[in-house]
Amino acid sequence: MRLKGKVSIVTGGNGGLGQRICHALAEAGSDVAVVYARSARAAGEVAVQLRERGVRAQSLRCDVSDPDAITTMVAQVEEAFGRIDVLVNDAAYNKWIPFPDLDALSLEEWQKILSINLTGPMLCIKAAAEAMKRGGGGRIVNIASVAGLAPSGSSIPYAVSKAGLIHLTRCMAVALAPSILVNCIAPGYLEDTRATQTLDPAYRQRSRDSALLKCAADKDDIARQVVALCTADTITGQTLVVDAGRVFH
Repeated sequence: MRLKGKVSIVTGGNGGLGQRICHALAEAGSDVAVVYARSARAAGEVAVQLRERGVRAQSLRCDVSDPDAITTMVAQVEEAFGRIDVLVNDAAYNKWIPFPDLDALSLEEWQKILSINLTGPMLCIKAAAEAMKRGGGGRIVNIASVAGLAPSGSSIPYAVSKAGLIHLTRCMAVALAPSILVNCIAPGYLEDTRATQTLDPAYRQRSRDSALLKCAADKDDIARQVVALCTADTITGQTLVVDAGRVFH
């Protein structure tokens, strides 16, 4: 699928990774809805930068844990842009809770993390898929984590939510074929994002040291792979790991 003239929704589009994804999609010619939950100013600045690239762009607020807010956001995108072709589920929440500290693993944190990281993408997919079908098809890319592939990461609920998102990708690929392709990217440790700012400094150092390339995953690498999956015509249900060489070994 060619992205020029298409319309993309990026949840968490104002974040450290989300901004890179928005810019990569705009560079490929896609108009972009920059969706945010907080930081309206940052999202608005991203939209301005995208418009300077020559594409249409607009920032929209949406709490992805709120089904009504998602329905409203998708309707706003259709009204503003006329169609929806791409959905990137990048919005996420985490909190540093060491795995052995089960006392700190409260029901409230469990529900919040799964609501935003897993239920939110499911609801966004359901809402956006209807618009995509009306337009003849589309592409969906979920942003998971290597924490979904092995028992690691900032907390147990975070790891479980990302494992669920990886399997949700496969299930939605089945449900939405053949007109909508659904894939996933599982980044490794990233630097300069809101999500990683909460991580323990020692954990961050271990994440860099344990990678074969001795560095964090590159956000621009991930953004380019989002574009590659959106333009592919025969890839669906897959999860691509971008982690500087941590998980496979």
